[in-house]
Amino acid sequence: MKDIATVVLVTTVFLTSAVGVQFAQQTTSAEPAVLRDGDGAKSIRVDGLHMVRFAEIFLAGREAKTGKLVAACYNTSLFPNAVPASKDTAPQAWAEGLDFDKIKNEFGVLGASLNGPKLWMPDWIEVQNGVVREFNGRKVPWVGQLDMGDNTGGVSESTPYKPQTILRGDIGWYKGTTVLLLDDPEGNTWIMKGFQIGLKPTYTYEQFVAAGQNQFKKLPPGWKFRVKTLDKDLNEKPEGGVATIMVDEFFNVYDKTGPGMSDYKP
Repeated sequence: MKDIATVVLVTTVFLTSAVGVQFAQQTTSAEPAVLRDGDGAKSIRVDGLHMVRFAEIFLAGREAKTGKLVAACYNTSLFPNAVPASKDTAPQAWAEGLDFDKIKNEFGVLGASLNGPKLWMPDWIEVQNGVVREFNGRKVPWVGQLDMGDNTGGVSESTPYKPQTILRGDIGWYKGTTVLLLDDPEGNTWIMKGFQIGLKPTYTYEQFVAAGQNQFKKLPPGWKFRVKTLDKDLNEKPEGGVATIMVDEFFNVYDKTGPGMSDYKP
């Protein structure tokens, strides 16, 4: 497996949705087996993802070779035939039933946490599938590894509107798909990749879109929110496989667009 900075994300670097995060000092140089779950991973493409409900589980530990705090990521929607007719790959009862103390102990990791549930905004994603692990009775594949840096609080403590990088595959939106965008003062456009639902939703996707920019309380000066229906396909092909992402104050996750990231800026 490659030594990577951040992965998918698909999604994910995530904010208030982390649940049951537990960290402790590592007392042995032996790294958790899950940190090798990407060895031999194979690339796949998953289509029909727009508005699919998903969740990600992060298992954190220190790499024996580097001492870095990293987290293996497992996604409920990113494997062949994962998406049912209901478009729900992370049912509420299943997500609420995740016991992160038990998961942490079972896999011998320093921390275990949840991203989501979320809704996918893109239509398709190319991703790596590694070892499949079972969480609360559901089998979920490895899809990437996140570099935690000095973030010992887990995936819940990402800083809103602060760009980070990920190593990942391509992502795409089809013509006619509605996209949610943030424009920053430097002329960059950020496209929402994952809409945060969380375990205790306070609003729906439709309500979020209708509220528009007025609901943003921490948006940096000069930033603007807008909604657009694409008039042509939008394809992300990050240069060198390294994409730039960020989260907003609601824990929605965005990808940077434009040169080096996508075939055009929406």
